[in-house]
Amino acid sequence: MSRLDVTEKIIATKVAKGLKWADVAREVGLSKEWVTAACLGQMTLDAEQAAVVARLFDLSEAEARWLQVVPYKGSLPTSVPTDPLIYRFHELVSVYGTTFKELIHEEFGDGIMSAIDFRMDLQREPDPKGDRVSITMSGKFLPYKTY
Repeated sequence: MSRLDVTEKIIATKVAKGLKWADVAREVGLSKEWVTAACLGQMTLDAEQAAVVARLFDLSEAEARWLQVVPYKGSLPTSVPTDPLIYRFHELVSVYGTTFKELIHEEFGDGIMSAIDFRMDLQREPDPKGDRVSITMSGKFLPYKTY
């Protein structure tokens, strides 16, 4: 058994039970964005959180322990994503990445936006021309240090 096996079981059980990520997150007590990432194998759950996820997805004790193992993050199957939705984010960074970098450096100086001290919120934004996806990302600025 591996973490990938547990992820696949979570997805299959989610479909079979008709669960929504927002409902899972409410049970865990954290954001739907973070809990979804954890269930998909990108974050580490503590014992209490893993127990809730295990109950919701009918996981064994051994499977629940995998939820508490630090994962290999950024584990897409290919370097350039082939899934159309994920590819659009790759394309967005390819097109706007230098703009993000330039504007962040102009505003904050030389450094990076943390993906560790990070929050994300995804919402539906009604629009008469077709609903829009609104994603707000907030990461702590970490300046480079001299030494």
